[in-house]
Parts: sequence; C-alpha cells; structure tokens
Amino acid sequence: QVQLVESGGGSVQPGGSLRLSCAASVKISSIDRLAWYRQAPGHLRTWVATITSSAFRNYADTVKGRFAISTDTAKNTLYLQMNSLKPEDTAVYYCNTLPPGDWGQGTQDTIAS
Repeated sequence: QVQLVESGGGSVQPGGSLRLSCAASVKISSIDRLAWYRQAPGHLRTWVATITSSAFRNYADTVKGRFAISTDTAKNTLYLQMNSLKPEDTAVYYCNTLPPGDWGQGTQDTIAS
C-alpha cells in the first residue's frame, strides 16, 4: 500500500501563502487519483482537491481559485499551493488517495493575525 507523508505546514497571516508537500513511497504516476483533505478544529475531515493521473484537477468550492494541486513525477511528490489564505483555512491538512486509504499524521496550517 502506498505511504504518503505530508510536510510544509505552518502559521501565516490572512492573505498569505503556503505550499504543502506530500512524498509518496511509490511512483506517483501509478496512482490514479490523489487528493488533499483537511480537518478544522471541531469539524469532520473534508475533501479539498483532487488530481488524477491524467492531470485532471477538481477543487472544493471553498478553495477554488485560491488553491492549486499539482504533482512532480520526478520527485514522486504531490503539492498543494495555497494562496489568499483565510482564517477558516486553519486545519490539519492530509494527502491521500481517492478514495482514501490509511491516514497519515497530516500537517497543521494556522492562519491568524
């Protein structure tokens, strides 16, 4: 089973940017669908964005136009570029397949003044 490890979280002010990375244990091009999810404090985990092996991308309405999902097949890494961040984007972010397998530790993003 593929293992995915997230990194790149941090604290930024509203309007700032962060880029999350997700390192895969297998060739990322062999995975049909990869996705980012997030879990805000006191809320259930929700889907954020998906990228398919054919590079089709899809986004939740709450992040559309602000977030961009991408892959680097040479590095076997999935990315999430997050711009124009809002306090409501504060969450633990997870990468996984779609549908999801086992969950990793995630990476905490905090957006606050």
